[in-house]
Amino acid sequence: VLDPSGKPHPTNTRAQLEAIINDTVLDPTGKPHPTNTRAQLEAIINDKVKAEAPLFGFEQEYTMLSKGGHVFGWPTGGFPAPQGPFYCGVGAESVYGRDLAEAHMDACVKAGLIISGINAEVMPGQWEFQIGPVGALEVGDQVMIARWLLHRLGEEFGIIATFAPKPMKGDWNGTGAHTNYSTESMRKDGGMRAIEDAIEKLSKCHPEHIAQYGYGNEERLTGKHETCDINTFRYGVADRGSSIRIPLPVQLAGKGYLEDRRPAANVDPYTVARLLIKNTILA
Repeated sequence: VLDPSGKPHPTNTRAQLEAIINDTVLDPTGKPHPTNTRAQLEAIINDKVKAEAPLFGFEQEYTMLSKGGHVFGWPTGGFPAPQGPFYCGVGAESVYGRDLAEAHMDACVKAGLIISGINAEVMPGQWEFQIGPVGALEVGDQVMIARWLLHRLGEEFGIIATFAPKPMKGDWNGTGAHTNYSTESMRKDGGMRAIEDAIEKLSKCHPEHIAQYGYGNEERLTGKHETCDINTFRYGVADRGSSIRIPLPVQLAGKGYLEDRRPAANVDPYTVARLLIKNTILA
């Protein structure tokens, strides 16, 4: 049963006005369905959580594929040059699929989503868009709508967007959903203490997060390609090989946010928000 909630997000991706409705899935009795992770998140947002006003920035990576399953832009039956020149690249020799990535960004803007940007990623044919900063429920709502728009526009371009954590085996980066997270205590002067306290709490529940941070994530979190090994919890400043990264500007300012680098690209954004709130603010 679908219970329409939230405001419509208008978009003209079909050259006419459409409305995308964020729906809440209920069982036949009218209660939230067991798979309704949005309801599970909403249930823990109490006065303590509201007082901390958590904000999220969701970095959604994805890989473009041809209809035959080949990475879009890669040579037929072969491979591009090794990774290096593709991240935030420019030029036909380095960037594949920009037309879809930019059309998707435009559609998100027209739909009223808080999209902060896009960039070509480390593996050619891999892209990222960023949603946020927004609140806990909003990050899930907007990421889900943005994913839908990506798939819908892919039909127009003949491109499949996959969120598989490791679409190409071997010496290629996986595909993640790094999540930037802050609370009021982290953002105010002296907030580094709150950030460090949150990281200490997260270190004690690493398996719980890993179990819910995306199917197939073990193929991505190997300790290589800018990841920390899936069985290890480590944090660091400006460390792309950590589980939790403290950005250098945050350390210099002594306040701000942390980056959870563990979620896979196919993770449920409502689940990420719920676990971070549950195991920091409510722990």
